[in-house]
Amino acid sequence: MYISSMTGFARKNSSYSAGKIEYSWIWEIKSVNGKALDVKAKLPANLEGLNLLLKNAAGEVLNRGSISAFLELSADGSQQNVRINKDLMRELAAAAADLYEESEGRLEKPSASDILGIKGVVEIEEYLPDEEEQEKLQQALLQSFAETCRELQTNREAEGNRIKIVLSGILKHIRENVLKAEEIVSGLPDVLKQKLKEQISLLLEPSEGISEDRLAQEVVLLVNRSDVREELDRLKAHIRAAEEMLEQGGVVGRRLDFLCQELNREANTLCSKSADTGLTNLGMDLKVLIEQFREQVQNIE
Repeated sequence: MYISSMTGFARKNSSYSAGKIEYSWIWEIKSVNGKALDVKAKLPANLEGLNLLLKNAAGEVLNRGSISAFLELSADGSQQNVRINKDLMRELAAAAADLYEESEGRLEKPSASDILGIKGVVEIEEYLPDEEEQEKLQQALLQSFAETCRELQTNREAEGNRIKIVLSGILKHIRENVLKAEEIVSGLPDVLKQKLKEQISLLLEPSEGISEDRLAQEVVLLVNRSDVREELDRLKAHIRAAEEMLEQGGVVGRRLDFLCQELNREANTLCSKSADTGLTNLGMDLKVLIEQFREQVQNIE
């Protein structure tokens, strides 16, 4: 099953005829990380009522992410009818001609453009789609938006597949470091015994040596205090769980994010209990890898 990223972009052109008007539009949808599904759409003022329907349509395709949708809508065709009131125009023309003759040239001779500019001579009738046509336009916009969301999800799945490869690689490195830590832990008693002997030899005179039994007891105490086998076992269990989630796919972002917290907790405990420099360094490397893993997980749906 796929793993989806929350980052993506989609763009779609569509058109629709409503009565005498030919509508064309472009949907642009951008998606970034988000804790839940948050849809914000920038629409023309007369279409703001679509917001809730757009959120519902996006929710049928997408699970998480901050979604920004933009609609660029244009309308062409016979939106306006121009009508000339010829009777009024003739009356005004005759009146203007009479005034001109009566003024004996003191007034400018009236022109056709002057008369056409008088209010009421030219009437513009704007065509507006009726309620049924407006409803059909909104349905076409919703259908186109849903198609754009599906295209966005396809792009997010492709990006999710790339992230999955990266996450699998990081998990591999984490597992390798855990195995190296186990090797160090298996030889830790001998290392601690040798260190303890060296410290005792610096503090005591050669004649005041410590018995092997007492030395063994001290080594056991040190090993018990620095025992990290449980932490390593839990790290391996978390790694297996993460690998299974990646393999199963689906909406696993939150679960993987929680698993990152558990991985980091075990790595912190490993560093705090470590009695060996090499083991401490491995613990620090694990923390770096786990943080890299977490950063990638933040992009997953």
